[in-house]
Amino acid sequence: MAVIKHTSEEVKLLARLMRAEAEGEGKLGMLLVGNVGVNRVRANCLDFKDINTINQMVFQSPGGFEATQKNYFYQAAREVDINLAKRVINGERFSPATTALWFYNPFGEACRAQWYGQWNSGKYKNHCFYQPLESENCY
Repeated sequence: MAVIKHTSEEVKLLARLMRAEAEGEGKLGMLLVGNVGVNRVRANCLDFKDINTINQMVFQSPGGFEATQKNYFYQAAREVDINLAKRVINGERFSPATTALWFYNPFGEACRAQWYGQWNSGKYKNHCFYQPLESENCY
């Protein structure tokens, strides 16, 4: 059962985002990015108070995803990517992105303990993930 509302086009949009942000990190890396995206739609806090759809989340500005500025993002979603997007939309969660709202690539550096005041929840391959403080009441 889906944890966020979505259309078939939004599933494809999320699939494209996941691939563009993390294809080089394999399926789990893409699922982690998908978790962050779904978490942003579900959250009602910080920069995500008015983010209620996948489309709003993907194209949020400022604060959106760098991949939307790259040509690769605009290629058609593949079936394998769509299936991964459906998994996170249906509530599958993966650590360290279980409740993460942010991630970034430190390009070989260690993950910062905090990023924009939020705590590091872990690293997977090239991405550091950050979850909101409990006091933010995001979920």
